[in-house]
Amino acid sequence: MKIIIIFCITFTCGFLGNVISNANPLPYEAISNFGDSISDTGNAAACYPSMDDNSPYDSTYFKHPPGRVSNGRLIIDFIAEAYGLPMLPTYLNLSKGQDIRQGVNFAFAGATALDMDYFIQKRLIPPSTNISLSVQLDWFKKLKPSLCKNKQECDNYFKNSLFLVGEIGGNDINALISSNKNITELREIVLIIIEAIMNVTTELIEEGAVEIVVSGNFPIGCNTVVLTVVNSGNKDDYDQFGCLVAYNVFIKYYNWRLNQALETLRQNNNHVKIIYFDYYGDAKRLFEAPQQYGFSFGKIDTFKACCGKGEPYNVDVHIFCGSLASTVCSDPSKHINWDGAHLTEAAYRLIAKGIVEGPFTSPSLKSPAFKITKIDIRIKGSFTYFDQFKIRIYIMAGRNDRAIVDALQALAQAMSNNNKAGVNPNWLEQF
Repeated sequence: MKIIIIFCITFTCGFLGNVISNANPLPYEAISNFGDSISDTGNAAACYPSMDDNSPYDSTYFKHPPGRVSNGRLIIDFIAEAYGLPMLPTYLNLSKGQDIRQGVNFAFAGATALDMDYFIQKRLIPPSTNISLSVQLDWFKKLKPSLCKNKQECDNYFKNSLFLVGEIGGNDINALISSNKNITELREIVLIIIEAIMNVTTELIEEGAVEIVVSGNFPIGCNTVVLTVVNSGNKDDYDQFGCLVAYNVFIKYYNWRLNQALETLRQNNNHVKIIYFDYYGDAKRLFEAPQQYGFSFGKIDTFKACCGKGEPYNVDVHIFCGSLASTVCSDPSKHINWDGAHLTEAAYRLIAKGIVEGPFTSPSLKSPAFKITKIDIRIKGSFTYFDQFKIRIYIMAGRNDRAIVDALQALAQAMSNNNKAGVNPNWLEQF
């Protein structure tokens, strides 16, 4: 019987499958992630399963809405894959007996660095959830006994684990912007936010973390929702690229203060590698030279959301992506912004690449097992016989994209030489 098989393979990290030799241990054996919608891969969706099967969210890669606030993968997904780890299971979706030793994602969309009480006491518009950073820390503490039973076990486990704290704090800032606070008032909350982040980071160190990342914040002056809400008619309020100058200056101040706090933390914990992710510089380059990265460009087009409704940026705070009134662009990969507040998979992939492979990390992470890249390859074959055929390809770190294509061509040739399969070795088509 003739069997027609069509494979569509997307290479995210420069490898086929996830097969790694025992002789080549992973740089990190586990990742624990804390944050907000920038890295939530399903916790909020577990509480508020509002996305239906036709939602445009997660439509590019997953083809169904598993809970990411983008059209596909997030930075954390690309980081995990670059280090040979599976996509992290989310805390609120864990099942009894599930293997969690390669990491867990505690991030929750809408999360803040500060607890809800702060916003209530200051009479600010409250965030969308009370799952703050400290709540995520409590989740980790509850789960810790499932990871290790005693100090020696925990020391051995955590010495090869990576902890990611943030991005977090963006929703705290958004709450003030929504409450019509000016830049001066925004500055007043910076040290309070950073103190909350440092407290949680310190507790993670006390729990045993020896390599921990604390992320800076994104250039919110280039954020499409902020551009829409502020809607300044003064040309002097914008830089040459179309971003709001004052809001980006504010974020630079925030990140500077955060780095000061991290330096103090390093001095007090010299046994811990404390890393800073420069999300500001990493994302800003995309807005400054969008055409270099394959995005639409222009002072308006650069910032247009792929999914939404409204002028000039395709954003209206009353019309959400996925609602009946919203529209979705034909090619999300040409857009930096996805839904006004969040970025596209294409943008997140480039940001993850800048983090994992440099130069937006200080000090650097361990060298990744695989490069972050994307090659779409279609493999077509006609088989007269097919029985328990297993493929394992080992591509070591540092191989370039050409090596992947060569490996697949070699595979096609080997299959054509197999008496059981009449396969044309030219059935590899790159597109």
